[in-house]
Amino acid sequence: SDFGFYFLSFQCVDALGFCLFLKTYLEVDDFPADFCQRLFRYFQHVDHDGSSKSGVFLRDVSCYFSVLEEAQPREKLEFTFKLYDKDGNGLLDSSEVDRIITQMMRAADYLGWDVTELRPVLKDMMTAIDVDDSGTVTLEEWLKGGMNNVPLLVLLGLKMTEKDGHHIWRMKHFNKPTYCSVCQSMLLGLGKQGLCCTCCKYTVHSQCANKNPEPCEVGSHLGFVSQIAVHDWIRADCNSTKCEVCHKKIKTLAGRRCVWCKDMRHDECVLIGLSSCHCGPLKDHILPPWAIHAVSKVKTCTKHTDLQHFNLTYCLFSIVPMADTHPLLVFVNPKSGGKQGERVLRKFQYLLNPRQVYNLTVLQLCSPWCDSFIMILVCGGDGTVGWLLDAIDKAELQVCPPVAVLPLGTGNDMARCLRWGGGYEGSDLSEILKEIESSEVVPLDRWSIQVIPNDPKDAGDPVPYEIINNYFSIGVDASIAHRFHSMREKFPQRFNSRMKNKLWYFEFATSESISASCKKLNECLAIECCGRHLDLSHLPLEGIAVLNIPSMHGGSNLWGESKRPDGGPEVQPSEVITDVEHLKTVTQDISDKRLEVVGLEGVIEMGQIYTGLKSAGHRLAQTSRITIRTIKALPMQIDGEPWMQPPCTVKKTNVPSYEI
Repeated sequence: SDFGFYFLSFQCVDALGFCLFLKTYLEVDDFPADFCQRLFRYFQHVDHDGSSKSGVFLRDVSCYFSVLEEAQPREKLEFTFKLYDKDGNGLLDSSEVDRIITQMMRAADYLGWDVTELRPVLKDMMTAIDVDDSGTVTLEEWLKGGMNNVPLLVLLGLKMTEKDGHHIWRMKHFNKPTYCSVCQSMLLGLGKQGLCCTCCKYTVHSQCANKNPEPCEVGSHLGFVSQIAVHDWIRADCNSTKCEVCHKKIKTLAGRRCVWCKDMRHDECVLIGLSSCHCGPLKDHILPPWAIHAVSKVKTCTKHTDLQHFNLTYCLFSIVPMADTHPLLVFVNPKSGGKQGERVLRKFQYLLNPRQVYNLTVLQLCSPWCDSFIMILVCGGDGTVGWLLDAIDKAELQVCPPVAVLPLGTGNDMARCLRWGGGYEGSDLSEILKEIESSEVVPLDRWSIQVIPNDPKDAGDPVPYEIINNYFSIGVDASIAHRFHSMREKFPQRFNSRMKNKLWYFEFATSESISASCKKLNECLAIECCGRHLDLSHLPLEGIAVLNIPSMHGGSNLWGESKRPDGGPEVQPSEVITDVEHLKTVTQDISDKRLEVVGLEGVIEMGQIYTGLKSAGHRLAQTSRITIRTIKALPMQIDGEPWMQPPCTVKKTNVPSYEI
């Protein structure tokens, strides 16, 4: 009953009770134990008195889940009030209000907001709701104040973008003088906290968000499409920029900016000059609204409701090709590189049409669009690139567009070998889009992998991928990656920066060099290349790497540079090469339908290759097919995703290449 759930929500439960609650709440019979444990640890918290709690309060869990669900504003406000009115007296006292603020801080962190100085802002917000200044909040005050409080509604998980022309607000700190576009007064206070629209950068005070702000010109194209290339002007702080028409400086908030071409003009110059919009310097990549036409009734997405991102009502569209343009479809992993992915997502939503910029988790929802785009940009690490290529395979598109990469996070071996760099350092995204214009398309080999356990009852950990894009390895490097992965799953808060991740890798590599857990690897496995057995008995190997690209471990070229053959014609590649002298002249090519097999003696050798003290590992073979058989459990990894594998047979065969 409602009363029973209301009573239960104030109970503190242990891990077993928490798992039972999840099964009941989500209506599932089987819930992954490891995932349940991670959720349980997340909700464990330190209360106001500083005492650590061994369990979790179900009221926090219930309210947190409500952020992810659909509901009407009044219903959700009433639900939250009753959930936190612990004594049921119809009033929220100061301690109950503090608990709501704590939960809202968690919600803001989940939504990717800057929470550095958010708590005092939320306290002021809650104080304003107490209209009669009685020190307690009644249900009537809560409903009346909450319905007119945009930040509160967003933090309670309410969908604010269903109607045409609504802004998509997020909290933001402004480090320079900033003015409210509604009341035109400066944002004041510690950190100059205000609301900013993700799509058009329209900026207001929190209290001005409901005072008839101008509509979001980007969001106004959600319900219909224009067929005329016109400017969409929005009031903006032009910061002494020169007007495109009269070339005089624009005073603060005395001008307007086009959301598509980014031109800036005085208010009185908006109607002067050219009326058609040219989409500015990024016109090659921007998908303008006048190129999109709805062809069927919309179907609302209810599976993905990440309020930090652009909440679209998904429908089928046709895209009219624009002459001399190459519309870009952008997918961003917001979790890559700490907060880096979230910032990149917002910047692209501003630079381009938000309809062409997505959190990568919604790829399956917009697959009808992919056929219409000429190029895809994926922003993330190697795992994100592999995930996207796999998703494109499953989408069964008529024409697969080439993929460019913006590397986020650590590793990024794919991006390195394609000359996109080892990591995004915060440079101007407009310049990166211009680099995409001038880039060339190359085919990339991809390989199917089968892992067949010797004993079907002892399958071990799930194999992360069925396709290899970068590399496959067994032994020492996979052991280090497995330790890193396990620790990150257990303590994610310790791995929130690129530098920390590198330090952890260094620690695990040091401990692996001492323990030498993969010593005498040649006694534990056998390798066949196109039916030819490799003799590993004379090498003290601790690792085997099977390479598709010339980069591994964040920039190491394990194959190394090849010697040019002395005189005579260049040797043509064959199905398999194992001769040591012949291998010295063999070069790597990401589109030659060949894999390179390299042996590693241990962690020290890996470090020497990475730092340049040693040129490469031991070249063992170049082959078009490879089979590996193991007789004991060994750590393995595919494209940086490790797992522990019981005795098995591993087979790799080539699949159709992809343009990238």
